[in-house]
Amino acid sequence: MRYQVEHKTAYTYSDPASVAHNLLHLRVPTTLRQSVEDFALTVEPKPRSVVSRTDYFGNQVHYFALSEPHGRMTITATSRVTVKTPATITVSPDWEELAALAKSREFPLEVRQFLFPSRHIRLLPILLEYGKAAFTRNRPIVEAAKELTARIYADYKYDSRATSITTPLEEVVRQRHGVCQDFAHVGTGALRALGLPARYVSGYLRTEPPPGKPRLVGADASHAWFSVFCGTELGWVDFDPTNNVIVGTDHITLAHGRDFEDVSPIQGVVMGGGTRTMQVGVDVMPLDAKTNGQPSASPNTPQQRSPNK
Repeated sequence: MRYQVEHKTAYTYSDPASVAHNLLHLRVPTTLRQSVEDFALTVEPKPRSVVSRTDYFGNQVHYFALSEPHGRMTITATSRVTVKTPATITVSPDWEELAALAKSREFPLEVRQFLFPSRHIRLLPILLEYGKAAFTRNRPIVEAAKELTARIYADYKYDSRATSITTPLEEVVRQRHGVCQDFAHVGTGALRALGLPARYVSGYLRTEPPPGKPRLVGADASHAWFSVFCGTELGWVDFDPTNNVIVGTDHITLAHGRDFEDVSPIQGVVMGGGTRTMQVGVDVMPLDAKTNGQPSASPNTPQQRSPNK
């Protein structure tokens, strides 16, 4: 499936901002399941330079600074990407086997680092017990992760007003309300509590309009899910608890890290500016020639909940 993705963020200030420093995780990467044809980043006002580098987790990031007074700033990232249909997984190792290996030096550091707690994901006893309900004795890891995904989907209510990016994981677990970011943190926390390497993944989800309604440009949004390491043969396998599916051709990966803070699309510091307002719009446009610019049917389209905006 081919897509063009446009992620546009606009900041408006009540007073001119004198200085703005920004770090961006907006470049869609080429991975085993997706390939990027082209990428463009536009910033207005235009900075003197935009620096690109690879961060600790292998994500490509961009940095720029604005040092002239400005009342508005717009950041637009445009990517053209092809997402492959994932292979069906019928066999996977038992999860206890992988948990035991994860404690040994046989696991490379780039995998083992996702065993440990992070700023937004603590290894909570309540998440350990929650994970044990799906990860029973001698159960294949993919089968168990599917059940964990289904449990989060059933037990947690999507509510965009219930949490913010600063809401502690303990509160999310207690109230069982939240958005995709929260559900990804819950799944990642449960897996790590069980001794399994798990990481937070940010990205995009192609959404479908109601039957008979036209597709609305900019109606899509950024999304998040979790990924668990399933052994050297399968590698990382991604699960979307917001929609109760294994990640497929409707999902476009943007970046991965320990939790949301590692892969926040835009992080910045602004001096001055008074009151700030922000508008974010994401457009995920299928490029299949048969769609004539409209989204086509996909065999793995989930019963989608609205992703996190």
